[in-house]
Amino acid sequence: MRFFLQILLISIAANVFAQKSDRPNIIYIMSDDHALQAISAYGHPVSDIAPTHNIDRIAKEGIKFDQSFVTNSLCGPSRATMLTGKYSHKNGFKTNSDQFDAGQQTWISILQKQGYTTGVIGKWHLKSTPQGFDHWNILNDQGEYFNPDFISGEDTTYVEGYTTDLITDYSLEWMEEQKNADKPFALLIHHKAPHRNWMPPIRYANEFDNVEFPVPDNYFDDYEGRQAAAEQEMNIYKDAQEGHDLKMSVAVGSDEWRKDIWPHLFNRLTDVQKEAWHNAYREKNDKMNAANMDDKEMALWKYQRYLQDYCATVKAVDENVGRVLDYLEENGLAENTIIVYTSDQGFYLGEHGWFDKRFMYEESFKTPLVMRYPKEIKAGKTTQAMVQNIDYGPTFLDYAGVEVPEDMQGTSLREVAKKGKTPKDWRKSVYYHYYEYPGFHKVKRQYGVRTDDYKLIHFYNNIDTYEFYDLKKDPSEMNNLIDDPKYQDKIEELRVELARLMKEADEPPYEEWKDTDYRKQARKRKMREKKLREQQLKKQQLQNK
Repeated sequence: MRFFLQILLISIAANVFAQKSDRPNIIYIMSDDHALQAISAYGHPVSDIAPTHNIDRIAKEGIKFDQSFVTNSLCGPSRATMLTGKYSHKNGFKTNSDQFDAGQQTWISILQKQGYTTGVIGKWHLKSTPQGFDHWNILNDQGEYFNPDFISGEDTTYVEGYTTDLITDYSLEWMEEQKNADKPFALLIHHKAPHRNWMPPIRYANEFDNVEFPVPDNYFDDYEGRQAAAEQEMNIYKDAQEGHDLKMSVAVGSDEWRKDIWPHLFNRLTDVQKEAWHNAYREKNDKMNAANMDDKEMALWKYQRYLQDYCATVKAVDENVGRVLDYLEENGLAENTIIVYTSDQGFYLGEHGWFDKRFMYEESFKTPLVMRYPKEIKAGKTTQAMVQNIDYGPTFLDYAGVEVPEDMQGTSLREVAKKGKTPKDWRKSVYYHYYEYPGFHKVKRQYGVRTDDYKLIHFYNNIDTYEFYDLKKDPSEMNNLIDDPKYQDKIEELRVELARLMKEADEPPYEEWKDTDYRKQARKRKMREKKLREQQLKKQQLQNK
């Protein structure tokens, strides 16, 4: 009897081991606002100056997606889409004023139920408590670059250090705990960087001081024929805060920043950190203040300062990606681990004169996506298949051997990644919808369709304008051809395709949402939440008595 029991236990243990070895670990690294132009694997002049060697390692040892898009170029909505595999109107998180229903079905909660150990570390930014995770340690709201507050369970902890480094520290600690476990793991590593206000670690604060970044040809765009583009407030030399964003001092010999709309962020630094920061910026700020520049010279100076800080912040992200890759290799985990690097959306690095995102134009609509899985993906692949962040969830479930729910709106990328080719029945177009107006930067609401060669955008709500671009002839999207007689047949073709995509996405009729006041809805929701908190506090006080 004892012999048969031993045989049974050995058999069970062997099955558990086989199950773990057959199912890959998943590490999903997502930064915030990392422009595709600032990843050297994509071959852009900016990244020639500021290469990302470690992110490139993932691309070189796996696959790079050249046509990777988001569905709604905004931090919170992109995260909700990634988690649910659904468009914003289906997962309920359209704008950053919304609150994510974390109890709804997500790919991570499905994996947890299927035997994965799950974790999320870093930026959450969904105004809800994470669910579907065995472990979570998240930043408070947007988080800070220095000395952030981390929230885990009921505890909020102030931690001294640089946030990108800390997120990686905690991630490596968690992976070390899982290394010898009998279950596969799925870990989301969510960096705050390089989100506005682009504060690099002190060690890289002078990294790009002596280089000159190439200025985009359309940096001084006049937005002719593009009403929504003309009415935005995200211009580097007009709208970026001189103190908060560009860290400009008020005068020669002064360390005081110019206008800073969120001074509490710099005040997070300790006295020692502040002194090191001022030492890094003092000389270059003094030169700026003494230069007596005209408007154009100042506009170009601001571009260089923006890129210097942005790329120095990215350098720290890339360095920490390298730490994760090294850990996997040193601990024998690389072969059976899917590792993904992406951003929650793209970002403008001076194109059209801009920073930020939101528009359906290429720089913010596209997002980097590289993936490595040595067991199945051959090294050095590149694909032109059009993919979106609704596809991430189905992909991870597919690799884990879990059936993809029918209500997920994306498609698994497994076949694309394995072959590096676009399947014959793959999508030929992608759908986009941005809702947050009025809001930061005054970017109009918009929805549209993109094919390989063309793009049609409808800006709506307080305007009603269409834009159409021939992407092969006009990749910078400077010439709105909506009224060009030569393109009317093609425009009509895209109108039909847009209507088909909206129906496929189960988008409600236009009349139901075109005039919706999302800001008013958010205010009402915040008032309800405040009232509920006050009621709970009173109840707690009564109980304490």
